Amino acid sequence: MVKENLLIVENRIEEACKRRGRDRSEVTLIAVSKTKPADMIREAYQSGIRDFGENKVQEICDKYEQLPDDIRWHMIGHLQRNKVKQVIDKAVLIHSVDSVRLAEQIEEEAAKKGICVDILLEVNVADEESKFGFRLEETEQAIRDISVFPHISIKGLMTIAPFVENSEQNRPVFKELNQFYVDMQRKNIDNVNMNMLSMGMTGDYEIAIEEGATLVRVGTGIFGTRYKIGENEV
Repeated sequence: MVKENLLIVENRIEEACKRRGRDRSEVTLIAVSKTKPADMIREAYQSGIRDFGENKVQEICDKYEQLPDDIRWHMIGHLQRNKVKQVIDKAVLIHSVDSVRLAEQIEEEAAKKGICVDILLEVNVADEESKFGFRLEETEQAIRDISVFPHISIKGLMTIAPFVENSEQNRPVFKELNQFYVDMQRKNIDNVNMNMLSMGMTGDYEIAIEEGATLVRVGTGIFGTRYKIGENEV
């Protein structure tokens, strides 16, 4: 099932790239493996997937020990400050930095380990009360505040779009974040390498790709079972 689903997802990614004249290599597929057993992850791995996303620190820690060491683990869920030290040397990218205080904690723990941690800032584009993330109007200042931390490298932005019946309804959200992302690229802020835009999940990843996503987070579309983060399927 996983192999067959991946073929469908891959085809849709390629078609979305073609519609916008983008090269397929510009988009990384992250298989959201939260709550999934190691056997299902291995099936995706055997089909060529190397990027996997998890919502919980404990799941990354457990699976990190069980599965091949060339897997790239992405922390995509809300990260509590008291869990930072457990995950910063296991995740290749933390998508969900939603406050300067969290970034300060990452800086502190990264300094202790002598590493530099790649992060994305989570932006609550639609300004939903149920969501974490910076409001769009706060994000540039947050980028500037966090960019001074020597053990953190800002790689880009992430958003979780609203749960909608028609994925087209999220196009304005993705378009707005992409416009802001491009604006931040042009500002050339020191210690900010703005080249990753993580947006789009199972219900709307094709729209996200058309609007500039470089990372898409797909769970249900690959693993088949419906799980939710709040109101949002991955």
